[in-house]
Amino acid sequence: MRILLVEDDLPLAKALQKSLQSEGFVVNHVNQGKLAINALSTPDQDMIILDLGLPDIDGLDVLKQLRNQKSTLPVIILTARDSVESKVKGLDYGADDYLVKPFEIQELMARLRVIERRLGTASSSLICVGQVKLDTFAHKVVVGESNMNNEIEIHFSKKEFMVLKALMENAGRILSREQIESKLYHWGEEVLSNAVEVHIHKLRKSLPEKFIQNVRGVGYIINNAH
Repeated sequence: MRILLVEDDLPLAKALQKSLQSEGFVVNHVNQGKLAINALSTPDQDMIILDLGLPDIDGLDVLKQLRNQKSTLPVIILTARDSVESKVKGLDYGADDYLVKPFEIQELMARLRVIERRLGTASSSLICVGQVKLDTFAHKVVVGESNMNNEIEIHFSKKEFMVLKALMENAGRILSREQIESKLYHWGEEVLSNAVEVHIHKLRKSLPEKFIQNVRGVGYIINNAH
């Protein structure tokens, strides 16, 4: 899942990026409201974490412009404004959640998972396709059939796990290389031209035969039939 982090406190933003990326989120960061509005003009984000006290325009104005555009993009407000009036105004403007600073990162993660489930990308932490089970909370992949007592836990790198998660969440749909890359890398991060192919190759070594299929010239797919 791709998150646009709108936060002008750079130390906090860097810490949040690091924590969120360790949990498998792709985080793009801007420190001004106008930059956020420009970034939201393209459908490249799945969710927004929005500070209100921005240096150029108020975060509530960013939220208002977003909702005026009929966007349903989920927004979590992350702010030091802790009055009931501020919370009510933020939610009335269309925020999905409101978290007051200082906060515990575990609480933010839990709220992100709630929104992720609401979006339908994960009805629970467990995604199952055929003999492959991926647990987004435990970051664990198990292959086999539980009733046959032949399940084996497979260990993948973070990027490999994220590729598999993206494909399993979209089982039955073809994802292009560009779509997969957008779920792996944030803005400015160097991407090798064959990075996705390398990740797919390593995944295939440990997964059932033909679990991930290549659609020549288009992308990759996991069929629901597996």
